[in-house]
Amino acid sequence: MGCIRSDWPAPETVHAFITTRKNGYSLGSYASLNLAQHVEDDQSIVERNRVRLIKKFNLPSQPVWLQQTHSNTVIKADNFQHSLVSPEADASWTSNSNVVCAVLTADCLPVFFTNKQGDRVAVAHAGWRGALNGIITTSFLATGIAVEDCLVWLGPAIGAENFEVGVDVYDAFTGKNPENAFAFRQTDEQHWLCDIYQLARIELQQLGIQSVYGGGFCTYSDKEHFYSFRRDGARTGRMASLIWLAEQK
Repeated sequence: MGCIRSDWPAPETVHAFITTRKNGYSLGSYASLNLAQHVEDDQSIVERNRVRLIKKFNLPSQPVWLQQTHSNTVIKADNFQHSLVSPEADASWTSNSNVVCAVLTADCLPVFFTNKQGDRVAVAHAGWRGALNGIITTSFLATGIAVEDCLVWLGPAIGAENFEVGVDVYDAFTGKNPENAFAFRQTDEQHWLCDIYQLARIELQQLGIQSVYGGGFCTYSDKEHFYSFRRDGARTGRMASLIWLAEQK
């Protein structure tokens, strides 16, 4: 079972990674480590994949899975750790050890947060709709992390060369913040290539956060390792982005 581990200078108490699509049980277009239950994959196989995830990576607890809606809603994962129903939200955070925050993606940008002290963590699902709705800022504010102590890692998402959007998306982002224009490159009168990594960096910089790591992946172009909704359509799986705090020794 493969994963992409965070490459940021976080304390040893912070564990963060995103799974790849390899070495699971799902078949066909979902092959093979699909961790999402909402994409019409066989539910029993998805559950086997989730059990395998926990065992393979020795997770301290069941991840707090979310019903993601491209919102700006952030929950404290502790409050739902033993819930039978996944909360509607697009980010979660915790300051307690052994609580696993999780989001699912297949082109959207996972944004990981922690602080230099290693006592608070969060992860957000930031597709373009969620980013436009403010999920990055809302997630950071929910953690209570001081700007000067904040560390951010941008996990694998669709790359700028493969993420074409229409005038509606361009106008929405530039109307929200004119500086967002730097994240777009026009290809014709009605279309732009969008750099979702750059959109995140612009927002984080405006918050005053300087320590931003990651980026450089493209889920669309790397079919071997990543699911991609834009490349494969609705019948595809999802990777999991996971972060938690280990108990201090």
